[in-house]
Amino acid sequence: MNADTLGAIPLQRIAAIFEAERESYISLHPRSLALAGSGIAGFYQGVPMHWMRDWSMPYPFLVESARGAVLRDVDGNEYTDFCLGDTGSMFGHSPPPVVEAIERQAGKGLTYMLPTEDAIEVGRLLAERFGLPHWQVATTATDANRFALRVARAVTGRPKILVFNGCYHGTVDETFVRLVDGRAVNRPGLLGQAADLTQLSRVVEFNDLPALEAVLAHGDVACVIAEPVMTNSCMVLPEPGFHAELRRLTRAAGTLLLIDETHTISTGPGGYTRAFGLEPDLFVLGKPVAGGVPASVWGFTDEVAARLNGVREQTPPGHSGMGTTLSANALSLAAMRATLEHVMTAEAFAHMEALAARLAAGLQLVLTTYGVPWHVVRVGARVEFICAPGPLRNGTQAEAAHAPALEQAIHLALLNRGCLIAPFHNMMLVSPATTAAHVETLVQAFESVVASLALDLATWQ
Repeated sequence: MNADTLGAIPLQRIAAIFEAERESYISLHPRSLALAGSGIAGFYQGVPMHWMRDWSMPYPFLVESARGAVLRDVDGNEYTDFCLGDTGSMFGHSPPPVVEAIERQAGKGLTYMLPTEDAIEVGRLLAERFGLPHWQVATTATDANRFALRVARAVTGRPKILVFNGCYHGTVDETFVRLVDGRAVNRPGLLGQAADLTQLSRVVEFNDLPALEAVLAHGDVACVIAEPVMTNSCMVLPEPGFHAELRRLTRAAGTLLLIDETHTISTGPGGYTRAFGLEPDLFVLGKPVAGGVPASVWGFTDEVAARLNGVREQTPPGHSGMGTTLSANALSLAAMRATLEHVMTAEAFAHMEALAARLAAGLQLVLTTYGVPWHVVRVGARVEFICAPGPLRNGTQAEAAHAPALEQAIHLALLNRGCLIAPFHNMMLVSPATTAAHVETLVQAFESVVASLALDLATWQ
């Protein structure tokens, strides 16, 4: 492959397409340019949360409204939304049952640090849906993971957490480690990191069972925290038998297993855990569990609960390091109940699965037709195209497969064609509100972009 290429596409062509799409974007968003093109006053870097600057667009457009699978901006442009708030609105924007629950609760108070009748149903639904008997509600998946890891350390008496290289579990400190030349290091790019995170973490590659077994043999790992599929990079699927061995090895080592389903809930009503019969000691789900209202949940087994009770009995009164004032507020519980009862249904997932399979097949056909050496991967309703050959086996390969400039050009070109996908990688979600026509729109837009990028591809290979 020519050195002047990225993902087999000439750098010169990537740059030219991005510049043309940039000019097109500016022409389509004059009102957003006038209102926010130089940043929104009062906010650091001109946005309420700095991730909002991570899109490929020259400046973020201002959202006017969103409903179902369609998003509208203040310039009157409409987008078929396959980003869906980067999973936060995975079941569509403003599902009617969630809207009704919010409206019903809003007039009765939003938070009081006391349970409501909704809590009774939510507790039952969580146990029924995900198979664990003990639950707590937090505000974000980061919080839920942090609290669950604290419990794991408390009940095992062990100091270390094991993560898979390239993982993502929110902003939990212990997970910000990476393997570089076989050695654990603090993740590059961390701001204000005073401690050496490798002192409390161990890291191995996903799918590397011998390395996992060797590290667990140290006897100091309280918990392995894992997504069942690595999703926040270029997606990496587990190899056959990986999860069964992960569970066997952790049990043999006296190490707890935490499954973080925040992204892989796309698999089905009970997540990847229920679909593939996983047996975690601890379980975390964030983002979409309350239909877009900030909330997360974390659950654990009877055995963990019993051990936690024993630890608490020996612990003097004081702050446990778990929980925040707005956790399990009345509004989030109302929205969560509506989501679990009426939105995250088997029927909804069947619709999502079918259309996601159709989307993945359509994208792969485009790549095959134009001879582009990329691949498509899917986990339930979650689909990604990856600008490199596949499949990928671990986090190191996933990081190497990223092609930032190329992805940026593709994202902006898709946006200008009315399709919004996730800004951080090439992730697309199918929601219950997504239609076959929406999927066809994205496939056609993708073909238009790939055809332009791949022109004369053979001469560059």
